[in-house]
Amino acid sequence: MSYALDAWLEVHEADDSTLDRYRELADRTIGPALGDVPISKLGTRALEQFYAQLRRCRVRCDGKPFIEHRTAGEHECRVVVKHRWPPGRPSAKTRAEHDCAAAGCKVAECPPHVCKPLSAGTVRKIHFVISGALAAAVRWEWIGSNPAAEAKKPKQAPPQPQPPTSDEGSRILAASWEQDFAWGMLIWLKMVTGARRGELLALRWHDLHLDQGVLEIRRNFTHRNGKAREKDTKTHQMRRISLDPGTVELLGTHRLNYQEQLTRLGVAFDESAFVFSYEADHSRPCNPDGVSHRYTEMCIRLGIKSHLHTLRHYSATELISSGVDIRTVAGRLGHGGGGTTTLRVYAAWVAESDRQAANVLAGRLPKPRSTTRSD
Repeated sequence: MSYALDAWLEVHEADDSTLDRYRELADRTIGPALGDVPISKLGTRALEQFYAQLRRCRVRCDGKPFIEHRTAGEHECRVVVKHRWPPGRPSAKTRAEHDCAAAGCKVAECPPHVCKPLSAGTVRKIHFVISGALAAAVRWEWIGSNPAAEAKKPKQAPPQPQPPTSDEGSRILAASWEQDFAWGMLIWLKMVTGARRGELLALRWHDLHLDQGVLEIRRNFTHRNGKAREKDTKTHQMRRISLDPGTVELLGTHRLNYQEQLTRLGVAFDESAFVFSYEADHSRPCNPDGVSHRYTEMCIRLGIKSHLHTLRHYSATELISSGVDIRTVAGRLGHGGGGTTTLRVYAAWVAESDRQAANVLAGRLPKPRSTTRSD
């Protein structure tokens, strides 16, 4: 099976981040279990058993208690100590006088195994990788049929987005503006457009058509394994998002601030510079993980449980609850399938919006003067 996986991954067309994830699943989960099994001997039953094992325990244990040793060689289980040093680099004297009990240092022990099942979504990804490799093997005439095609995979759990409430959204935005204008502008734009994190960070000034009130989403910025990369959007399609006058005014101020900063530096304005950047000349976009971490830390201080992606859900649910049609919401979010994905993810809010629509319509129609039955 390992040979078929490697051969498929060499020719499969996908983004680098996606291929990295597939390779990780192949090396960490699929290979140890099925790597030595010839694909001609791999059947549907074996695959379903494999998926069931992963849903019980990701290391496919036999259910008997055992110790998860931190190293494969001979060792004392209590050998790793995580020291808590005072701020700064500890000196030799500090190390010599260090009292682990007083400092609260932690001793890392080899713990007893606790079963941790893989999520249904992860097992479905594993199934996709196996199925893709076996389908390629059929095309290459290595095997006669694909056993994964008939294998039963875990059901896809219905999405349960948890966007901030309207009150929480207001508090988050207020805290963002208090930090600095550029940070507030990024969070504002995330809320009103629902764009993905990488799409906003990939924005350049020439993507903003403020005179038309339009923002163009053309690229996505990623930073994975130390490598920064601009690539196509998730759906490989450019989209244009309309902006309200208030957002246009705020973006105009953000642009003016950038121009004033360049004037102080003695640098000319560059339309190809990034809209959001920690560099003085905006020559490089913000680090995506850094932006997410900053947002999470801000929400923790506010006592709000939220992460950056939930602002995408916030935008969608606010639009749907306000009566905006699904196709328009899907277009702004960049969902493919003409709104199918949007309906699947936000079904609960569509139902709520539908109830509101029923009340609005019924409220406009005349009712009989008397509700008493007449014979």
